[in-house]
Amino acid sequence: MMKMTENFKILAEFIKDISSETPSVESYIYVKENISKYQLNIDITSKPLKNKMVEINTTLKFEDKEYNEIKSYFEIIYASVIKIDESVKNKKDLEKIILCDVQNKIYPNLKKTFLNLLHNSGFPEVNLDKKIDFTELYKQRSN
Repeated sequence: MMKMTENFKILAEFIKDISSETPSVESYIYVKENISKYQLNIDITSKPLKNKMVEINTTLKFEDKEYNEIKSYFEIIYASVIKIDESVKNKKDLEKIILCDVQNKIYPNLKKTFLNLLHNSGFPEVNLDKKIDFTELYKQRSN
């Protein structure tokens, strides 16, 4: 079986911004009781750099979906810099690399970092066990 060589290479991964806000003891206690309502939100943006390089910013937010005065807020912006292979000419292929292939590669690391943030912020019971299928998300998006 021929192994498909990857058409990109990750040159760097780093935390661009990380934020955990729980403004008071009251909100901490409230959030601790209601954190199961919190949902993970993902946003992916990218911008071309020179020499077929692309910066990708993957933002994870963990927040209360209902509007609440009392809340905590957690966010991480994780940057990846990738180099695209010369063979990639097509905009669709590039999109798939950015929204799908790179995400599948970086997500385990990103998830671990984000969970550490949540746990260290006083919410050790939080688990992001919903597996995110970037391939599926990408397919839905392109349909």
